[in-house]
Amino acid sequence: MFDKILIANRGEIACRVIDSCRRLGIATVAVYSDADRAARHVEMADEAVHLGGPAPADSYLRADRVIAAARATGAQAIHPGYGFLSENPDFVDSVVAAGLVFIGPSASAIRAMGLKDAAKALMEKAGVPVVPGYHGANQDADHLQDKAAAIGYPVLIKAVAGGGGKGMRRVDDPAQFRDALDSARSEAQGAFGNPAVLIEKYILQPRHIEMQVFGDGTRAVHLYERDCSLQRRHQKVIEEAPAPGMTPEVRCAMGDAAVRAAEAIGYAGAGTIEFIVDGAHGLRPDGFWFMEMNTRLQVEHPVTEAITGIDLVEWQLRVASGEPLPARQEDLTITGHAFEARLYAEDVPAGFLPATGRLSHLRFPDHARIETGVRPGDTISPWYDPMIAKLVTHAPTRAIALRALEQALVDTEVAGSVTNLDFLIALTRHEGFRRAEVDTGLIARDLGALIEGRGSDHRALVLGVIGLAGLADPSVQGGTTLWQPLRRTIAWEGGAAMLEVQGPGAAIVTLDRPHQVRWQGGRWWVDGDLCRERIVTHAAGVSVFGGRVVHLVPLDPLARTGAAEGGDGLTRSPMPGLVKAVHVAAGQSVVAGDRLAVLEAMKMEHSLTAARDGTVAEVLVRAGDQVEAGAALIRLEDPADG
Repeated sequence: MFDKILIANRGEIACRVIDSCRRLGIATVAVYSDADRAARHVEMADEAVHLGGPAPADSYLRADRVIAAARATGAQAIHPGYGFLSENPDFVDSVVAAGLVFIGPSASAIRAMGLKDAAKALMEKAGVPVVPGYHGANQDADHLQDKAAAIGYPVLIKAVAGGGGKGMRRVDDPAQFRDALDSARSEAQGAFGNPAVLIEKYILQPRHIEMQVFGDGTRAVHLYERDCSLQRRHQKVIEEAPAPGMTPEVRCAMGDAAVRAAEAIGYAGAGTIEFIVDGAHGLRPDGFWFMEMNTRLQVEHPVTEAITGIDLVEWQLRVASGEPLPARQEDLTITGHAFEARLYAEDVPAGFLPATGRLSHLRFPDHARIETGVRPGDTISPWYDPMIAKLVTHAPTRAIALRALEQALVDTEVAGSVTNLDFLIALTRHEGFRRAEVDTGLIARDLGALIEGRGSDHRALVLGVIGLAGLADPSVQGGTTLWQPLRRTIAWEGGAAMLEVQGPGAAIVTLDRPHQVRWQGGRWWVDGDLCRERIVTHAAGVSVFGGRVVHLVPLDPLARTGAAEGGDGLTRSPMPGLVKAVHVAAGQSVVAGDRLAVLEAMKMEHSLTAARDGTVAEVLVRAGDQVEAGAALIRLEDPADG
């Protein structure tokens, strides 16, 4: 076993690897960028080495600096985590050439699976079923469109390199194909440096089921399946294991195919074989097809660990140090059911736009497994993936595990950034999901209900007003002191309410209508209903958790309102990012919905569209400009003003 390893990553996965190393008595070396100088993974490691600037290209993607750090600190091996250099075969070659061990598969195995088109051809030879499609080298747009027509719409355009939903577009109509192709290629070029794509038949009721595999370079085993069908924009939101509706017959067929795939390339370490599954008529042995292989540890690996009782990072370390596979297939079993929810800093109603901010308050429940790379006071920066944490629950049955996940989310408190916490809670309560009626289109179909379903309750807002008034804890005031003044306006950014004190522990908060509030028995009551919500006061304002999540920021009376919001004709950047393209020019007429510009932020492309009809008065940025959140990009004037 190794004495010391370097972890070439950051955030929650770096912290996760350090946890296993501590248990095994292995010393750890962290690496960090300027933005991560005080990060949690740096604090946890035994040593830490600075790599460079905040941009990944200046730090975590600098293979030479990572390897130099390993050699300088006496590390024997490098664990890549996931993302960054984890699936870069050239990096693997450089690690080996430096006399170090790469904790993962060989460079040849990564190359074999690194391009989706070549991987599918390899899988066909190995007897693994693949989705009907075109995986050829001819990238001429006319040729690709002809292939799409031959496959039959709807089709999916996918970048041959990378993953995470980037460079992927669904096309339902031939008239949309060229625009979708251009967009997919552009995003793929920016994310992976490779604009090549493949075309696949789009399964109308698809499920995403993947098999965890583990090999030692000669033989492999599978550690059962995970269902990752609950996705938004082709990125996973909640994962579970085992897959709902899985039968022994289908599991055997899928597991055998996954093991054949891993052994066909002499795979060593942890990997995932991802299958697209036709969920229209239940799971069938002939109803799944190979999509791709992730030649690394997956973000959702904790659900597999929960149901198998196996530490996959420990297995990675043991096999990389020269040990054989720690178990045979017949030794592996499933116990219970597990879920993982990904808590992100993102604005769900705004289209899941990544968000930033300082975490002024952060608290997780102690009755769930928490994987996180941040602490209270840390900043979610625009440079990296905006994940805050993963919450994992495990129980004897799916229903109990899902209820446990719901409660864990309700008991989570995070303030200082917009998050998807409310959205995750709504998902755990979705009737179809509770009945295990899952497919990759569930979120898109029910998005409106998932967002609005938790937005009509005024109770949390009423309690937020109580918090802003400084009355969150009446016991501090002795429980009998009259609140002063008796009647006043409570204002916050975006709203205001009238607070009227009626006596000790009783008040009326007027929003849309008067709401009766009282403190009794150590709990808050609103309009006669007992409240389980929690009022939390922190540096950024007041938050209410336990029901609908509400954040209220006190109004700064000295702050000046800028130009009329939405009435100044300005299209503003919703987040820090790079202007990838500008599609309009001054004097051009546009109608509502026309694409004005494309912003690249947090590894994704976001189209900015016209909110109304008008004429472009000014284009205030150029392609290649780096802009801050709220920056004015394009100004429209009404047609009548021209």
